[in-house]
Amino acid sequence: MFTHRDIWDALDALASRHDLTPSGLARKAGLDATTFNKSKRTGADGRKRWPNTESVSKVLEATGAPVEEFVDLLIQGRGLSQGVKRLIPVIGLAQAGVGGIFDDAGFSVGAGWDEVEFPHIKDENCYALEITGDSMLPVFRDGDTVIVSPNSDVRRGDRVVVKTTEGEVMAKLLARQTANFVELASFNPEHENRVLDIEEVEWMARIVWASQ
Repeated sequence: MFTHRDIWDALDALASRHDLTPSGLARKAGLDATTFNKSKRTGADGRKRWPNTESVSKVLEATGAPVEEFVDLLIQGRGLSQGVKRLIPVIGLAQAGVGGIFDDAGFSVGAGWDEVEFPHIKDENCYALEITGDSMLPVFRDGDTVIVSPNSDVRRGDRVVVKTTEGEVMAKLLARQTANFVELASFNPEHENRVLDIEEVEWMARIVWASQ
């Protein structure tokens, strides 16, 4: 499933591909110039606003871009590319806290990794984690695979993998991050949210894809 940010990033990428600003793209499609402004992507109440299908359809018609091109931009925005596959490291989340699996920056190292074939990802340091147990329901189920990109920027609202200085590795939702602490929301309501001092976080990386 694509996120709110995925959709808007794809529209921005389409505008850039045609040497247009978001406002220019809207005008070209016969829409109000402010339709795609970043200030309109979130309401005053904090609720996310999504571009409607009619607007997207008008944009594709105006630019001559096929639906497949827009979908490809969506996929590229997640760091994935169609048609090309490569082997990436994979390990079970339960084993990820073992020493020597990651370096201090959160990159996969050591000999404990297996490999899985996956569509090419722009981050050459990406890796896969296999989910075990039910602590991450209903978002991630036992047996799901998540692809982690340690080189991707992490922002509020992202699904992330975090490793603490105590060696705990967990998948959470980044609710808030300041210079002093990180607030992580749990997927399963039966599990408490976590607030960690920044000194307790060894590294944090964005989840860019998950099997469902």
